[in-house]
Amino acid sequence: MINGTVVDLSRAQFATTALYHFLFVPLTLGLSFLLAAMETVYVTTGNAIYKDMARFWGKLFMINFALGVATGLTMEFEFGTNWSFYSSFVGDIFGAPLAIEGLMAFFMESTFVGLMVFGWERLSKGRHLAVTWLVAFGSSLSALWILVGNSFMQDPHGAVFDPFTMRLQLISFSKLIFNADAQSKFVHTVVAGYVTGAIFVAGVSAYYLLRKRHVALAKRSFRMAVLFGVLASIGVITLGDALGLVDARVQPTKLAAMEGLWKQQSAPMPFNLIAFPSQSEQKNLFALQVPDLLSLLVTHSLTGTVPGIDVLERRAERKIELGIPAVRALHVLARDPTNAAALAQFDAHRKDLGYGFLLQRYAPTLRHVTPAEVKAAARDTIPEVAAVFWAFRVMVGLGLLMLTYFVLATLYSLRNTVQDKEWLLKASVWMIPAPFLANECGWVLAELGRQPWTVFDVLPTWMSVSTHSVSYMIFSLIGFAVLYMIFIVIELYLMVRAIRLGPTEPGRPSLAGGAVPVGAYGRRWEG
Repeated sequence: MINGTVVDLSRAQFATTALYHFLFVPLTLGLSFLLAAMETVYVTTGNAIYKDMARFWGKLFMINFALGVATGLTMEFEFGTNWSFYSSFVGDIFGAPLAIEGLMAFFMESTFVGLMVFGWERLSKGRHLAVTWLVAFGSSLSALWILVGNSFMQDPHGAVFDPFTMRLQLISFSKLIFNADAQSKFVHTVVAGYVTGAIFVAGVSAYYLLRKRHVALAKRSFRMAVLFGVLASIGVITLGDALGLVDARVQPTKLAAMEGLWKQQSAPMPFNLIAFPSQSEQKNLFALQVPDLLSLLVTHSLTGTVPGIDVLERRAERKIELGIPAVRALHVLARDPTNAAALAQFDAHRKDLGYGFLLQRYAPTLRHVTPAEVKAAARDTIPEVAAVFWAFRVMVGLGLLMLTYFVLATLYSLRNTVQDKEWLLKASVWMIPAPFLANECGWVLAELGRQPWTVFDVLPTWMSVSTHSVSYMIFSLIGFAVLYMIFIVIELYLMVRAIRLGPTEPGRPSLAGGAVPVGAYGRRWEG
C-alpha cells in the first residue's frame, strides 16, 4: 500500500510548483497580445511613441517570460519522479500534448521571442510586427497543449484502458483535442491571461500618472489596457459560465462542492452566496442563500436541478460495487491473459474500474469487502467542499470587481480625465494582485475539485504516486518551496527595478538596443 503521507506530500509539492508557475503564465499570455496591439498601432500610424510602448512593456514581458520558463521546466520532470504510476498509466495520452507543448514553447515561441527582442533594428516594421504576433499566438498555442492534457485528466476522451498492459491507449487524437472541457478551459484561461496583462499595464501606467512621469506614454498604455480589459473581463465571465456548464455535466461532485450542496433539493434551487461547509458533519454550519439562483446559473432555467452530495455518494457506492468485479478480473488476467471468462467479466464492468481502484485504498485485496469500506470510498469521491466552495467565490468575486474597475477606468480614460482621478489611479495600482489571486483560485478550483482522481473516474490519486520515502518528500518539498520563492523575489526585484527606471527617454539607451531619436513626443513625456 502507498503511504498516505507520501500521497499528501506529493500533492503538496506539485501544488506548490504549479501555483508558483501559474503566477507567470497569465501575465505572459496577456502582455504578448498587448505588445502586438501596441506595435500594430505603431506600424499603421507611424507614431513613434507606440514603438517605445512596445519596447518598454516588452522588457517587462521578457523578465516574466524567462522566469516562467524556469519555473515550468521542473514540472514536466515531476510527472516522472513523483507520479511514476500516473506517467505509466496515461503516458501514451498525456505525453503527446506535453511533447507538442515543449516544441511550441522551446522552439517556436522562444525563437520568435529572440527575434522580437533583438530584431528592432534588424527587421523591417512589417516583419517585426509579424514576429510579435507570432510570439502572441505561440504563447497561446503553448497553453493550448498543456490544457488539452489537463482536460483529459478532468474529462477523459479518446482513450481506452488495455487490461493486458495496464495502460490507457490513445485511440482518437481528435477527441483528445476537441474535448469540450479542453476547448472551454483553453479559451477561459487565455482570456483570463488577457485580463491579467490589462490590469498589470493599467496599474503600472497609473503609477506613472500619479507621479506625473512619462505621462503621454502612460495615458496611451492605460487606455489600451482598460479597453482591452473590459472586453476580456466580459469574455472571461461568459466563458466561465460555459465551463461551469461542462463541469455540471462531467464532474457533478465538483459542482456540488462549489455550491455547498449537501442535500438534494427540488427546483428552483437556491444559491449559497455565503456558507461555512463542514466536511465531517456533511452540512453547512451557516448559509446565506439567494432563492432560485442556482437553477438559473447552472441549468439556465427555473425547473432544472443538479444532484446533491447525498445523491452523488449513493451513486458512487453503486459504481464501487460494480467496479469490484472489474478489478478482480484484472488480477486474474495479470496471471492468465488467455482467461476468456475473466476478460468477459472485465469488459462487462470496465467503465467502473476506477471505482474499484478507489476501494482498494480500504480493501487492498477486495476479498472481504465490508459496507463500511464501500461507504468510506464513496465519501472520498467528494472533494474538500470548503476549499472548493470559497475558491470559486473568491475567483468570481474578483472577476466582477475587475469588470467594474475596467468599466469605470474606460469611461474616465475615454473622457481624457483619468489623470485627474487620483482615487482611480491609486485603485489601479492596488488592483494589480487581483487577477493573480483570481487565477490561483481558478487553479485550486479545477485541481482540488477533481479529487480524489488524477484522471477523473479512472485513476485515483492515491494510486498515482511514486513510492518515495516521507523524508525524501519533505526534503524535496522544502527545496522546491525555497527555490521558487527565490524566483519570485528575483521577479519582483527585476520588475520593480525596470518600472522605477521607466521607459527610455531621449538621450538614454533604448530598451532594445540603439538610441531613441529625440522627437516631439519624447519631450512631452514629463507632461
